[in-house]
Amino acid sequence: MTNPVIAIAIVVGCFIFTRISYAILSVVVRRIADRGPSNAANWWKNSVRRIGAETVESGEQRRRQRIDAATRMLHHFISLAAWIISIIAIFNVLDLNAAFFLSSAGFLGAGLAVGGQHRVNDYLTGLAVLLEDRYGVGDEIEAELGWQKPVHGFVEHVGMVTTRLRDGVSTVHIPHSQLASVRNLSQEPVSTRLEMTISPSNASANTVSNTMRDLAGTKGLTTVLFVDDIEAAGEGDRVELNVRTSRPLTSHERELLVQRASEVLSKDK
Repeated sequence: MTNPVIAIAIVVGCFIFTRISYAILSVVVRRIADRGPSNAANWWKNSVRRIGAETVESGEQRRRQRIDAATRMLHHFISLAAWIISIIAIFNVLDLNAAFFLSSAGFLGAGLAVGGQHRVNDYLTGLAVLLEDRYGVGDEIEAELGWQKPVHGFVEHVGMVTTRLRDGVSTVHIPHSQLASVRNLSQEPVSTRLEMTISPSNASANTVSNTMRDLAGTKGLTTVLFVDDIEAAGEGDRVELNVRTSRPLTSHERELLVQRASEVLSKDK
């Protein structure tokens, strides 16, 4: 078999390998997604709740989107490595001096090295975004990019090295490395505002905040942990509390806190 034929065979083999690897990765992704959120690996679970009533179906859809996006990025990495190895093999088969070509185009090699460094940084940052669930398709985010005002828009696509946003006026393509600090407006804040009617009406705001803090760790609220002082203010029989917790409170936990605080204050009158 002549050297050119071997080189062609290497190209064809690399092409087939990349297609097969993508098919295998796709099957693995579907199997992981079909196992359901309760049995899937912990790092694929949605780590932060979204604002509004997020259903189990929407949460599962978001999880699959993250797995699919991470799989595409992994496939791109495998394909790139396969083609680099194939090119090196072709140079050896054809008895070509790769160092000669690189030295002849030194400025091109330097440019590729610098560009490749940025691409690797974007790739790794994008992978961290997916694993940590910083944001996903459909999320409303805001980021400081050094422009006159922050970039604000909805995530349309999370690619291998860039994120695509729609800001209502145009489409913005931003490298992942520039989105290291992002404000996700679709994720529930850790600070939660509660309103309740107190009885007796002359109970002080300080009494209400102390009562609320004592409820943390009780039955049904064992995972609720306050991380700062509870701010309470109000007039008459209405009081407004601003609580900061280690994680966002569910709607059931918010209702339970208000209900039990009202019961405790009623017994103390």
